[in-house]
Amino acid sequence: MIHGRLDAGLYRWLWLCLLLITLVLSNTSRSMARALDARWLIKYPGAWRVDMKSGISRFMQWLIDDASLGPVAFSQLTRGIAWIIEQPYQLVLGFLSSGLVTGQGSNAVQHLPPVSWLAVIVAVAVLGHYARNLWLALLVGVAFSYLAVFGQWDSAMVTLASIIIAVPFGVIVGLLLGIGMYRHAWFDRLLSPLLDLMQTIPVFAYLVPILVLFGFGPVSALIATIIYAMPPMVRVTALSLRGVDPETRELGIMTGCTSHQLLWRVLIPVARPGLMVGVNQVIMLSLNMVIIASMIGAGGLGYDVLTSLRQLKIGLGIETGVAIVVLAVALDRLSQALSERSDAVLIGRGGRSLWRQYPRLTLVLLTLVCGWLLGYGIPALRDYPPQWQVSTGLFWEELVRTINVNYFDELEVIKTHILTLFMLPIKRFLLGIPWPWGLLMITLLALRFAGWRLALMSLLLSVFILVNGLWEDAMTTLYLCGVSVIIACLLGIPLGIFAALNKPLGRAVSVFIDTLQTLPSFVYLIPVVMLFRVGDFTAMIAVVLYALAPAVRYAMYGVQRVEPQLIEAGIVSGCNAWQLLMRIRLPLASPQILLGINQTIMLALSMLVITALVGTRDLGQEVYVALTKADTGRGIVAGLSVAFIAIIADRMISASARRAQRRYSLGGDSSR
Repeated sequence: MIHGRLDAGLYRWLWLCLLLITLVLSNTSRSMARALDARWLIKYPGAWRVDMKSGISRFMQWLIDDASLGPVAFSQLTRGIAWIIEQPYQLVLGFLSSGLVTGQGSNAVQHLPPVSWLAVIVAVAVLGHYARNLWLALLVGVAFSYLAVFGQWDSAMVTLASIIIAVPFGVIVGLLLGIGMYRHAWFDRLLSPLLDLMQTIPVFAYLVPILVLFGFGPVSALIATIIYAMPPMVRVTALSLRGVDPETRELGIMTGCTSHQLLWRVLIPVARPGLMVGVNQVIMLSLNMVIIASMIGAGGLGYDVLTSLRQLKIGLGIETGVAIVVLAVALDRLSQALSERSDAVLIGRGGRSLWRQYPRLTLVLLTLVCGWLLGYGIPALRDYPPQWQVSTGLFWEELVRTINVNYFDELEVIKTHILTLFMLPIKRFLLGIPWPWGLLMITLLALRFAGWRLALMSLLLSVFILVNGLWEDAMTTLYLCGVSVIIACLLGIPLGIFAALNKPLGRAVSVFIDTLQTLPSFVYLIPVVMLFRVGDFTAMIAVVLYALAPAVRYAMYGVQRVEPQLIEAGIVSGCNAWQLLMRIRLPLASPQILLGINQTIMLALSMLVITALVGTRDLGQEVYVALTKADTGRGIVAGLSVAFIAIIADRMISASARRAQRRYSLGGDSSR
């Protein structure tokens, strides 16, 4: 034991020495490089770079111009995929928004108007009653009424049409891929790294090749949404099928089920609750994508928020962002209720009227037909009258203007102090580290956390960033992500701990966090830009707000799941409230807290690409510039660099969480 403690002490001294060396090198590297005439230690030489960007761009151009699969050109294949997705989308869009139209431009003729706003509200309310009860019907009915009252109906229906098409495609493809992962171990090993990349590559990086392959328009936006929202469905499907009780599987085999029957008649129905969780995630991620997808042709609420950000119309931006939240909450509650609903269906007996057999369906059809017929004579039943609409835009604009006028000096003091005392020193430290020493430290950290495999992988991924000339951008990304995660954790973890120990506070915090998680990422930028203007500080505030939720949630969950017997044992042994927290609750909750930090890092990295719109100069800016120039190679290389940073951080922190589990015997190795 004494020898182990000595080894641990020497280990700590070793890491302290490495940290001191890093600090010294960071502050003296530039002067040393000039003295030794070795500026290559600071800035990676251009002659040593590998031009992957041009190669990827040429490959994409070859795909479009010359590639073929047998007699079918690749461009024809992409057009075929686009056509398959476009047909149902145009049908749903016509039903909800544009009506049945033939012709284009000035020659367009509308044969049937879109469905009445009243019919849609009745339909979703009836669906809520079918899924759960009257309260859910009231919730979703009020949510959709909000869209009409606040003038967001037309844009919301365009967005809803996109969701109605993207979700089934994402669910079906995700289900089939998840089944493949469940059935074939080799397919699981092949697909898992791809799913990791899909979930860590910034969304903007998806848009560049999709824009090149499918052009600008709603179909490209739908394809990007499907790619972004599909991975959780794949993972949940594989996990749910593996979680089916082996006895259930054996019973199906004993009754003579074929492999196909066992899957679709036994395993899928039993795994249905878990699969519906995946469907819920596809819905929420699709809604989270609506603003970003608007950059390549999607209309609707996302386009309105993006326009508001570009024109700095804070009132319209917040109001539209709240409309997305309202739509997200309604669809989230509906999907959850449908997943919990029993499969039992009451079949009407013969001789009963249609109303008695299917009262909800009959009500929806009657409302639909009446809305269409009466809409010709009463326009208010067809389109929600503008004079009935209300707006809170002026309120939000006046609020921000009042804060700016009355508290400008105070805000500037806060901004200046945080920048000069906290953010800029970290930025100078990271940008001053010589890249050879940076590679060595990353490798040693990975070796310390998880062994030589992670160390080798981290070294290779870091070299990829280096040889592509993105080391300085990566350090800036690391700086912005690092300061944002530190502040988010300093705010979120204590808040989560206190919320776990205080039930009324916990309920209030849960509502606050739910709101933060459903607000679109772009919405955070609008008020922050108005208060602090563009720059690193603005980006940091937006990232903290976006990434705060997991730090709070995981801290709450970790503290709440500590076994009451251990708390009682601490009380019996004479521990006060502070000792219970520091010596029992926090050590046992540390694996969950670490996982919360992990998720906070992932969200911070995904948000940094969006903050490129407010003047940051990092990998996110590279991805955004690539999108504006349709430069596929530049976008993919920068996107992969962000993904590699996320993967390295994820693997290190996950390894730390596993070590904490083993240390405290929480579902891991019981050895102490």
